[in-house]
Amino acid sequence: MPSFTVHAPPPRRDETAADPERFVFVRDGFHFWAFLFGPLWLLRYRLWLALIIFVVLYVALEFGMAAIRAPSTVQFLATLLVGILMGCEASSIRRWTLTRRRWTALGFVVAENQEMAERRFFANWTERSHAAAPVTPPPGAPQYATPVRRGPPSNADVLGLFPEPGGSR
Repeated sequence: MPSFTVHAPPPRRDETAADPERFVFVRDGFHFWAFLFGPLWLLRYRLWLALIIFVVLYVALEFGMAAIRAPSTVQFLATLLVGILMGCEASSIRRWTLTRRRWTALGFVVAENQEMAERRFFANWTERSHAAAPVTPPPGAPQYATPVRRGPPSNADVLGLFPEPGGSR
């Protein structure tokens, strides 16, 4: 089942908190369209810096292949590997860009599709906002103290199922 990370934009000047309508859900996993049309996928999500880096590295790869006179099968395999890498790392590139733009990661949701992810996230988010009061333990609940060490460990101390030092096996 796919998982989604949830990102909130920085609040606008007239807002105290970001509008939930502007939250972005980024799906983890392989992105087929980023694999097939990498630069167009980057343009679609306005990942300008990633697009520039992609184009520069791709052109450098092509010039390097031409300089060493690589066969066409090697050039095809290199292009295919770049596409596979782009498809695998597309969501990470998008999250990196959102973080660079000062968006806040709010959490993640596991759901079948983006609509279900949005429903689950906002249902949980409203529950947390209503239950924001600090939780105090009931008066009869046991209070645990921190353990106190009573001296340095000795050679006879044994942890778990390890044999005693100097003992027979």
